[in-house]
Amino acid sequence: MLVYWNKYAQRLGDKGFKIMESLLLINDPKLDGTAITIELPNEGSKLDFESQLHGLLGYLKGHLHNHDITINVVVNETIETKRSFNDQDRYNRLLQINPNIELLRTTFGLDLDA
Repeated sequence: MLVYWNKYAQRLGDKGFKIMESLLLINDPKLDGTAITIELPNEGSKLDFESQLHGLLGYLKGHLHNHDITINVVVNETIETKRSFNDQDRYNRLLQINPNIELLRTTFGLDLDA
């Protein structure tokens, strides 16, 4: 289920639906039988998600060959998203993603304080 969930999110991102893509990827959904539960950080996110719910349900039902699938949306305002607050935090996050950033910074003599 999670593979198709992520493929659907990527497909939406490729089509330019970045908000829905980020909502799908905000955390991993939990599967209990045929019920999928996703936690979102606020009511606004829930409304955005539910407006696109039918497309996701159709995609999952078709690819998983299970028409009993349901999706429950739970608002959990204690979900913390990782955000970078200053240049050093952003740099460290990019360095985690791609260690070659350090090579680029040293090769061109770049400084984070600029």
